[in-house]
Amino acid sequence: MNYEELIKKLADKKNLTIGETQFLFRKIMNSEYNDEQIGTILLGLADKGEVSDEITGGASILREKSLKVTLEEDVLDMCGTGGDGKHTLNISTAASIVLASMNINVAKHGNKALTSKSGSADVLEKLNINILKNPDQVKKSIQQHQFGFMFAPHYHSAMKNVAGVRKKLGRRTIFNLLGPLCNPANAKFQCIGIYAKELLSAYSESILKLGAKKAWVFHSHDGLDEISIFAKTEVIEINKKDLRKFTIEPRDFLEKNYEFKDIVGGDAEYNASKIIELFEGKESAFLEIVSLNSAAGLMVMNQETDLLSAYKKVKSHILNGSVMKKYKELKI
Repeated sequence: MNYEELIKKLADKKNLTIGETQFLFRKIMNSEYNDEQIGTILLGLADKGEVSDEITGGASILREKSLKVTLEEDVLDMCGTGGDGKHTLNISTAASIVLASMNINVAKHGNKALTSKSGSADVLEKLNINILKNPDQVKKSIQQHQFGFMFAPHYHSAMKNVAGVRKKLGRRTIFNLLGPLCNPANAKFQCIGIYAKELLSAYSESILKLGAKKAWVFHSHDGLDEISIFAKTEVIEINKKDLRKFTIEPRDFLEKNYEFKDIVGGDAEYNASKIIELFEGKESAFLEIVSLNSAAGLMVMNQETDLLSAYKKVKSHILNGSVMKKYKELKI
């Protein structure tokens, strides 16, 4: 097994095994390849289309190399892969704080923007929430405030070997898919939005192989890596060893129609201002989509058994000002 053989395999549009992918990723993480070689690997995988074994193999090496946050509590991570090109407000970040205010332990793993204007780390900085906590501080924050943020470059130091290449490529790569699978707190409960419907099955299989207890993986018909309030969303639920597919129809939840432009974001400062408006209970499309995505978190954490009642519960919780109290706890 060597670099040239595996690159030829990718060029021939042949899938790599878990072992072959681990071989390449271990070399990348150990700084054994230059930027050009790394770029060739990433483009080869992306142009062919990543499969479950490749996602699993890459994620297993990133997990192996990561700094760890050790928790006994069950924790949830909510994140999207990014790369959907929709430039929305930071939905999963807002939903994470909403859920923390509902006494759900959230271990949020994220980064600064690579393919959007504002990543989770960018907007949290503008909200004056410390993104640079070490593992002990994150653990303490989750135990005391139900929310901890792990800034990916600090927990995956080997990722510096690919940061420049990813930025230069300026397009989504397998690393968009790997980020949500490499939570340093080993979150066994997850809500993950992905940027392409055709990856739903492969991604779900990877989550299963990597040992999640329960997860929802979703992609909306309007292209979001979130549960949409404008179009149907395809979901695969992973529950221990079982997979279940279903569709969420937003008309079953919303009483009012909104336009997609109502959830389009801007820079981190703009997005942070919209999150504060949300926490203050302002009625908006953002409130609706955060409520629906937060409701999914309650379902994954087995706090609710019906998505509609979970959505109503979250929306009422936001409108009564409870989230603002939690946000003030989390500020520096």
